[in-house]
Amino acid sequence: MDLLNTLVDKGLRRELPTREEALAVLATSDDELLDVVAAAGKVRRQWFGRRVKLNYLVNLKSGLCPEDCSYCSQRLGSKAEILKYTWLKPDDASKAAAAGVAGGAKRVCLVASGRGPTDKDVDRVSETISAIKEQNEGVEVCACLGLLSDGQAGRLRAAGADAYNHNLNTSEATYSDICTTHDFSDRVSTVQQAQAAGMSACSGLIAGMGESDADLVDVVFALRDLDADSVPVNFLIPFEGTPLAKEWNLTPQRALRILAMVRFVCPDVEVRLAGGREVHLRSLQPLALHLVNSIFLGDYLTSEGQAGKDDLAMIADAGFEVEGTDTTTLPEHRRQGCGEGACASEDAGEPADAAGEPAATVPAPSDDTRRDLVSVRRRGAGTDLPPNA
Repeated sequence: MDLLNTLVDKGLRRELPTREEALAVLATSDDELLDVVAAAGKVRRQWFGRRVKLNYLVNLKSGLCPEDCSYCSQRLGSKAEILKYTWLKPDDASKAAAAGVAGGAKRVCLVASGRGPTDKDVDRVSETISAIKEQNEGVEVCACLGLLSDGQAGRLRAAGADAYNHNLNTSEATYSDICTTHDFSDRVSTVQQAQAAGMSACSGLIAGMGESDADLVDVVFALRDLDADSVPVNFLIPFEGTPLAKEWNLTPQRALRILAMVRFVCPDVEVRLAGGREVHLRSLQPLALHLVNSIFLGDYLTSEGQAGKDDLAMIADAGFEVEGTDTTTLPEHRRQGCGEGACASEDAGEPADAAGEPAATVPAPSDDTRRDLVSVRRRGAGTDLPPNA
């Protein structure tokens, strides 16, 4: 396909595709799927070889969030029967992190529910970061604590945080459809604060919330504009007891097309396969490794994931290798900042609502709703059971 040849050439040059090209990837047929995966795989291997970075989540505080994000099992008013607990002690959090590191994780992601941390919370998390760093040489720590106030990003960085995660989740145009207690600009501001403090920006999206193709392209272009180093791609886990419990819009094939589109738009960025991969990709998970260069190991925040040993076996069987702590994830030009050709190019196309763009479409819900695959986390952090790593 001329489209795929063009996208591969652009990806190898770190050149941003047009929105029309990104939309065309999402519009490809299932018959073309393996061609799409092969093309995006060439770009992935150019910048990341066959390495897979493992990340491990530690949920520091679960449930009872005052925000109303419709996709979240921890949201205000959620009836999802998830684990609920207040802040883990730094020593307990460090022990939970150690399990992930022992399983091969290179980055530990410390996450807490809530609108944003208090200064006391930042002190607590800073102590946890220090403990993890002291006990695990070379391991990266990413904090995800919600919206940041002035000075908090700098304090986290001083404590040793390498990165800060705050996802944009969906397009600015539709953000108010999924959340009313904060807006899209609040999220952008927090990512920028983290970058200004010297932390690597980790920011991604959630697919499968009923969004259009144009919404998906818009949020990925917004992430590219933010120059996020890591882009987690989550697929909605439709928890019973949340407003989006009936949103089963994804097939494994569509999930792969979304990942391919993200790789073409963000060719030299750490694209991470995140929550929901087991639910929506199912047996096609190994194909996703040709598109992403990073995954979460084991369980997620409030849901259980594939067994950690199965993650490792999947990586090996697919012909990939786990990235060690002695290897730098990002290509050299990204570690040195935004050099010539590394940022969004001028041929980015017109905004998503410009005249002439293909009409926005919302995929029809799948008839194959696998509610049996949504498994609430009952082990690891906040429990007496060993973690999955």
